[in-house]
Amino acid sequence: MRVNHVGEVCAQALYQSQSLVSRSPGLCAHFEHAAQEEREHLAWTSQRVAELGTHTSYLTPLWYGGAFAIGALAGLAGDKLSLGFVVETERQVEQHLASHLDQLPAEDLRSREIVARMKDDEARHAQQALAAGGVPLPAPVRGLMRLAARVMTRTAHYI
Repeated sequence: MRVNHVGEVCAQALYQSQSLVSRSPGLCAHFEHAAQEEREHLAWTSQRVAELGTHTSYLTPLWYGGAFAIGALAGLAGDKLSLGFVVETERQVEQHLASHLDQLPAEDLRSREIVARMKDDEARHAQQALAAGGVPLPAPVRGLMRLAARVMTRTAHYI
């Protein structure tokens, strides 16, 4: 659950920075609405981490800062690429959450409920970004995003 919490911290940073640099008031509203839903996810994961008697990542400020910078770069690349970045990010997160659901013990109903709801929301965020004009990112960018996510996931699992 700590890894999912880190993902929600990063989502906050991404949406906030993309909103700040967007050239479109409508797109800013889109990012702000998605960020609100991600704040709910952040609260759920934070509470669940506490319920499980563990801690959130000690590197949370680093995750936030890095994601904020990446989101700003995506936003500065233009609205269509910024939305494409959202599509790819949310698709990768959805895949991670599906994998996490497969790994969770069947009896951990609380965690399963949280992860399943987040997975559905992330899929919807990707679809909304696509419908708003997101364009596919080049394969090397998508690969780099997957690599960065793997590093973050493995590190956050322990630290």
